[in-house]
Amino acid sequence: MAEHIWKRNEIDSPCVNICIVHSEANICTGCYRTINEISSWSTMSAAQRKEIIKELPNRSSKLKVRRGGRAKRLEN
Repeated sequence: MAEHIWKRNEIDSPCVNICIVHSEANICTGCYRTINEISSWSTMSAAQRKEIIKELPNRSSKLKVRRGGRAKRLEN
């Protein structure tokens, strides 16, 4: 006898629960989406979401630029 397993229809999301928006790049440091993309995610079509998900890996390079951190402060 097969058991019936209840499943919810969830919208695919790249969210990783690290929700901090980079002040200069204006993208989330966890999933790389913009605030507009995050806020309208649930109303987008599946095709729109897939297109954005394809672009996300390219956005990560915007966050790798560092200002120098501790080493830079020690130089001054």
